[in-house]
Amino acid sequence: MRISPSSIKRNAAGWLRQGISPQRLALTLALGFAIGCIPVFGIPTVLCAALAFALRLNLPAIQAANYAAMPLQLLLVVPFVRMGGWLFQSGPRQPFEIGTLLHASPLALVSHVGGLTGYALLAWMLVAGPAVLFMTFTLTGMLRRIPALAKAENGD
Repeated sequence: MRISPSSIKRNAAGWLRQGISPQRLALTLALGFAIGCIPVFGIPTVLCAALAFALRLNLPAIQAANYAAMPLQLLLVVPFVRMGGWLFQSGPRQPFEIGTLLHASPLALVSHVGGLTGYALLAWMLVAGPAVLFMTFTLTGMLRRIPALAKAENGD
C-alpha cells in the first residue's frame, strides 16, 4: 500500500476540519500558539494535549500551532524574564552574571533560575490572555473565508 502526498494532504485537511467551526478552530489555534510561547521548555506540548482533551478541541490543530510557536518560545524567554522582573520586582536584586552563577552553590543557582522562571511565567500570563483574544478574533475572520470551513459552520 502506497500513500501519496495528495492523500496525506486530504487526511491532514480532514483532521483540521473535524466538524469544527471557524471560531472554534481559531480558538484552538490561538490557544496552541499562546501556550507554545510559554517560557518553560517541555511544558507546552503536554499542556496543549491536556487542554485539547479537556475542552474538546482539535488535537492536531492545537499541536500544530504549538510547534509553530516554538521558535518564538526561544526568542521570548529573555523579554519575558525582563518584563516580569520589571513588573514584579519587590526589591533590589543582583544583576544576572554568568561568572557569579558558575561559582554559586547549587541551591543559590536553583533559587536564582526559579526566580527568573517565575518572572517569565508571570509576564507570559499577562500577555497570553489578550493575545489569545486578539488571535481568535483575527483568525475567525480569516477562517470564515475558507469555503470548506464555511460549509462546516453552516452545517452543509
